[in-house]
Amino acid sequence: MAVSTDFAPPFKLIAPYFIIGAVVFVLSTFLLFTFDTTTIQSVEPNLLAWVHLFLLGFVMMVIFGAMAQLVPVVLEVGHFAVDLYYIIYPLLLIGTILMAIGFVFVPILLPFGGLTVLIALSVFLFETFLTIKKVEKYNFVIISVLIANIFLAVGMIFGIIMALGYAGVIVVDIPALLHAHIFLVFVGYVGVTIMGMSLILLPMFWLSHGFSWDYVKSALLTLSLGVTSITLSPILDIAILDTIGYILSIIASTLYFYQVYIIYKKRVRIENDIYFISLIFSYISLLAALILAMLYLLIPSENLIISIGWLLIGGYVSFLIIGHLYKIVPFLVWYERFSPLVGKEKVPMLADMIPQKSANLQFWLNALGIIISTAGILFASNEIFYSGVSFLSVGSLFVLKDIIYMIRFKS
Repeated sequence: MAVSTDFAPPFKLIAPYFIIGAVVFVLSTFLLFTFDTTTIQSVEPNLLAWVHLFLLGFVMMVIFGAMAQLVPVVLEVGHFAVDLYYIIYPLLLIGTILMAIGFVFVPILLPFGGLTVLIALSVFLFETFLTIKKVEKYNFVIISVLIANIFLAVGMIFGIIMALGYAGVIVVDIPALLHAHIFLVFVGYVGVTIMGMSLILLPMFWLSHGFSWDYVKSALLTLSLGVTSITLSPILDIAILDTIGYILSIIASTLYFYQVYIIYKKRVRIENDIYFISLIFSYISLLAALILAMLYLLIPSENLIISIGWLLIGGYVSFLIIGHLYKIVPFLVWYERFSPLVGKEKVPMLADMIPQKSANLQFWLNALGIIISTAGILFASNEIFYSGVSFLSVGSLFVLKDIIYMIRFKS
């Protein structure tokens, strides 16, 4: 698939998303010291606050920034109203902070935070859907973007209903809606977005050619059915739909994992850079989470389900995002700042814009942190967990430093 940068928005629009995301990543890692692995529960207020802070403030913030760049480039049409992105990130940040405070301290703030996040996501969906509407011919990537945003829209509705219920405004079965909300946003939106965009980014960065898309197409269909099944479970009150959804999601993840392996085998560029090793650790985390998920179906355990979530969020998604930031940020800065100077004066290579030693150091600190902290959750040991979090805290500071360094790179 041809990818053009002719429709790319200005970098000054995208940079705040990456900076805010990195700052929230640092804050989130330090907040992990407040958890007690011996008593932690998946629905306790502190954990709910942390998950929303991490997913909305870091994961979604960075994804929205990346989508501002990638959606028009991949669709090969201009944004419907690109300036709307200037109001999305402040609304998303304010809403996320209000929700985090609401979960832990002032429940009445939850509806206000949820409404602010809802407005931010609605603006994003409005702009994205109207941008997609300009496309004349649909392909797999465009369909994946469309499906992902539909899941996000439904997930928003579930989220605001739960926020109203948590604040005591309405009476709802929060635990029943929680699984659907998690799957719609995390698996439905984030998962489908990763599937679609990685089919553009992985071949581009690895220079892979001549591979079939059959496995990822099957994965997208299977994952969509899985998310739909879990969404319908609380609505129809049919518990077996949850199990069916979990199984379909595991199958979809396995198919996607194999598709990535095929792209890897077809690569031309063999370079074990920070991008490559970050993706390897990301997919190892996904594989480990899948193994634990199959174990969970046989032996349900609170610490096991939290470990699975931690591997998916902290290992799979985080390393996937951080690895891509070390590719995307230098490219965007180079394209805007140095491409007009090509042929006129000496310009830096993309590799020159990455602080290699610092990047490698943050990788090993964060990788060790994920491994050790996961063991701490599994064995309900605060000593082990806090040891892992210590590595993560230092590693997150290096991530923030590197992002700022690459954005400010001058020569």
